[in-house]
Amino acid sequence: MKILKVDHIGIAVKNLAESSKLYEMLGIAQAGVEEVAEQKVRVSFFPVGDSEIELLESTSPDGPIAKYIEKNGEGIQHLALRVDNLEAALAELKAKGVRLIDEKPRYGAGGAKIAFVHPKATGGILLELSER
Repeated sequence: MKILKVDHIGIAVKNLAESSKLYEMLGIAQAGVEEVAEQKVRVSFFPVGDSEIELLESTSPDGPIAKYIEKNGEGIQHLALRVDNLEAALAELKAKGVRLIDEKPRYGAGGAKIAFVHPKATGGILLELSER
């Protein structure tokens, strides 16, 4: 497995439009808003150098972001690392006994293939692996 870079930092927010104002005041231009229906989330990207800040707003009270905010409040929800081959990365981690949430890639925002490593395997951090 080859990790290419920190792809993005995902931040759970209650209100995408309101939370976006901070990054716009910092001079970071919003690269767009996208809804990922299967994950019950609307996202907004703010490119910073070679990585991005991703704001995530739930589109449903039973969505994973809504549940995260209910339990933890707004804040950093995950760290995403870009890998060169997601399927190979998942197979390698599984072979090493790393607990995964996703054993197969799924669709993510921005056309990425994504998969999550369980926080119990990472010291409490929800780790997303991403391939674009």
